[in-house]
Order: sequence, then C-alpha cells, then structure tokens
Amino acid sequence: MPSDDTWNGQIHRGIVVAQRGMVAASQPLAVSAGIGILRDGGSFADAAIATSAVLAVVEPYNSHLGGDVFAIVWDQGARRALAFNGSGRSPQQLEPRRYADGIPIRGIRAATVPGMVDAWCAIHQRFGRLPLSRLLEPAIEYAENGFPAGFRYAQVFTAHAESGQDWTGPVLRELTGLTGPPRPGQTIRQPNLAQTLAAVASSGRQGFYEGRVAQAIVDHSRAMGGFFELSDLADHRTVVTQPLTTTYRGMTIHAQPPVSQGVILVEMLNILEGYDLAAWGFGTPRCVHAMVEAKKLAFADRIAMLGDPERVADMSSVLASKDFAARRRSRLDMSHAGSADPEPEPGRDTTYFCIADREGNAISFIQSVYHAFGCGVVVPGTGVLLNNRLTGFSLDPQSPNALAPAKRPIHTLNAYVVTDGPQLRYVGGTPGGDVQVQSNLQVITSLVDFQMNVQQAVEAPRWQHVPDGDRMAIHAESRFGPELLRALEGLGHHVRRLGPWQHSSSYQLIEVDPNTGSYFGASDPRCDGHAAGL
Repeated sequence: MPSDDTWNGQIHRGIVVAQRGMVAASQPLAVSAGIGILRDGGSFADAAIATSAVLAVVEPYNSHLGGDVFAIVWDQGARRALAFNGSGRSPQQLEPRRYADGIPIRGIRAATVPGMVDAWCAIHQRFGRLPLSRLLEPAIEYAENGFPAGFRYAQVFTAHAESGQDWTGPVLRELTGLTGPPRPGQTIRQPNLAQTLAAVASSGRQGFYEGRVAQAIVDHSRAMGGFFELSDLADHRTVVTQPLTTTYRGMTIHAQPPVSQGVILVEMLNILEGYDLAAWGFGTPRCVHAMVEAKKLAFADRIAMLGDPERVADMSSVLASKDFAARRRSRLDMSHAGSADPEPEPGRDTTYFCIADREGNAISFIQSVYHAFGCGVVVPGTGVLLNNRLTGFSLDPQSPNALAPAKRPIHTLNAYVVTDGPQLRYVGGTPGGDVQVQSNLQVITSLVDFQMNVQQAVEAPRWQHVPDGDRMAIHAESRFGPELLRALEGLGHHVRRLGPWQHSSSYQLIEVDPNTGSYFGASDPRCDGHAAGL
C-alpha cells in the first residue's frame, strides 16, 4: 500500500475508461464473468447475474445463494430507476419466545429465507437478454471444475479455522472440499453447489425454491431445530418498487427503500445540504464533525422509526423529506459532539458491484450473508451457505423492527444511483454493515461538493462512526493527518486512528461522463477488485 502521508489528492490506481460497458467488482474472476457476458451481447442485467453468481462461488464468506440481494436499476430507455428488494422473511412458524435469551449469530435459527436466486430471476425477467443457463455458466464452471484460491480467500478461511469455533470445520470442508485451510493458488471445487446452480440454470427459481434444494433446506432445518417449512421458500418473492429519491446540490439520489436502511443516506444528505461543505473543504474538522453528527441523528431515527413496511407504518417518506431534515439540522450542534448510544456491531461480510452496458443502462448491486459465513450452516447435498440476517431484528417488542414470524428485518444493505436531470451520472456502493451508508455519504459528497474524480473519491481517506468497546467512536484513517484527529477530540469526539488504508470498505464506482457518454470506472485499493471496460 502507499505511504501514511497526509492525503493530497494523489491516486494510486488509474481510472478505467470505456464506451461499450463497465464492470467494477471486488473479485477479478467475477469482473471477467461480467465483462464476458457484455462482450457476448448480454444486457447489464445479464452481466449482473453472472457476476453475482461467480461472487457466491469465489467469495462464499461474503455472499451466497443462501443470502440476500438489493439492487437499483437505471433503465435508460424509460429514464427511470427501479429498486429490487431480494431479502427474505423470517420463517412463518418462527416462535419469538424461543429467542428470549437472544438471537444467536450462528445456527439455523439465525437464518431468514434466502432471497438471492429469486432476485436473479426477477431482474432477468424484466431486463435479461441471454438465457439464464448462459449467465450461470461461469459460476457452474468454477464450482464444478474449480478456481484458484486467492490470497484474501485463504486468509479469511485460515482466520476462521484458527478461531476454534465448532461450526468452522464443517463449513470449511463443505465450501472447499479440503480438510484444512486453503493455500493461495490451491484449486477449490464445490460439486454440490455446481448441481444447485445447474438446477437454477435449467429450472429458474423453481430449481431452488421448490424440489430437491428446497426440501433439503427444510429437512436440515427440522433436524437442527429450525423453523423453515416448504411454504416459506415457495411463497418468497422479490419486491420491486420505486426507489426513495432526494435532490442534493441539483443531483437526484435514488436510494434503496425499506427494509434497506438506504433512507438514512437520504436523510444525512438532506441534513448536510444546509451547510456549505465545499467552502469548509474536504477533511476539515467542521466538515467531518457535521457529517458525523448528521449520522448520529439519522441512525437514531432508524432505530426509532424503521421496520418492515409490510408489517408496520412506513415512515420512509417522512425520514426522506427536506422539512424533516431541517428540523433535525436545527438540533445539530456545530460546537460540540452530541451523544450517541452504543450500537450493536452488525455484520460486514458483504460484496458490492456495479455494471453499465452499451445502451446506457446500469445496475447498483449488493449481496450478503451478513456476518462472515452467515449462520455457519451449509445445507447438506446442496452446497448452499445460509445467511444469519435474523440477527438484524430487535428483541424489544416496542421496536418497529421487533422479531416476528414472516417479517423482514431492517437491512444494512443498500445501493444507490445518482442522476443529473434525465441522465445517469454515478453508480456506486460498498460493503461494510452500518458503515455502508457512511461511506456512501462520503463518496457522494466527495464527488458533488469537492469535485473529485471517481478514483479520488474512492481512494480519499475515510472515517467511520462505529462501536468501540462500550462507546461510539470515530475511526479515521491516518491519511487525514493528525491535526484533524486532534480537532475532533477537541470537539468532544472519541477518536481512534486507523492505518492509512484500514477503513472497512471495498468501494466500486462508475461515472457516466456528461460530455462524451463514456464510462469512468474506479475500484477501491483497500480490496482485491478492479474495474474493467469494453
């Protein structure tokens, strides 16, 4: 990595420029799969499904067929955005009283209904061009015949194998076919997962939510004391709706509606629009302080007001309004840090990518099993790793996000698209749990307020306001410089200095140049991915 010097705008990766399509993702094999589909005449949606499936094979600790998907599509022909909520509900037969001692992080009782495969099918039905069987070929090939373990892949598996937790051994064997941690370059094969992917390729959603795979999930759930029934899987459907929108300095932000917490991004931007961030300057104490305080206000509103809109009152239109933001802004003290109750540490094991095609369509796509390796359960005979998103519920019965049967929990997952009038301008996002919306806030303001290019916006030093022991603290990369950290402490913030590139981010970003229509792609040097174009 580059040095620990205070950042001066220098970038360490070049901007990828292309005209016929762009893919930016966290794993090179997944990028290649997406580019291959675009090259063969596939749409942005086709490329997204291929990229998503390969990521599930080669980064199983981040996302899998047993996990969830959220996506925002920009349809250039219709000049509109659509939001896809591919998250699952809790089991219909779930018994909340069985969670009186807390929701476990691991085990079948931590899982919600998997949403990824149905999200693929919902996106493909509306925007697909090539057959699903063609789109899943790269993932099936890597699962059946193998792929080489990368250095990060080996590191993650080794760290969990050495943790001594009971679930790690069986999961490692199921996902790698090995009896010990993989070495970089070692071939990884997953024949059971290849069969499941082949069933989806030939039968669509029925290949996962009905028949052999669905029965295996239910049988294993029953054997482990879980609550899944066949109806949970058969009844699951992706929700397709309009995204939440707001304007920011003349741009339109299209964000994920609940059950995603994308509304927090909208609220924070609306609060900050009342300040002249550009005049203050990037990374100045006033600028970072205002952002952190806006984050505190928005996160408190999330806890108090957000829940599954199918089960509780949908407050997102209130939270996304300019009037509400003005009232919240009036509570923001620019002279001193406000209080913030400690928050639970959410899972951050997620992957994000974005794709644009030659027609000007684009997709902002995020998928996850929540914590690393989800609930730590691979369904026998299927190769499917299940999520642990049930831990996103609250056990407070008064909370709008209270645990209940057949209900979706509030999700950290969110994606966004930015348009300038009727034209697409930016598509971006990142994994990172509750840090996602904080990272998205910083990148959008870097682009709009501070006029950075896409790679500068991705590489710029970042902060995150996160749990730190029994308190909340700003964790800031050292490239901000020591003066900022001292100034923030002087304002009453708890501050922890991170390494120069230690922020928990894996940002991917595409810009459409308004003058030429060319794509500019950027990828985060904090991860293994890259952007590639046609």
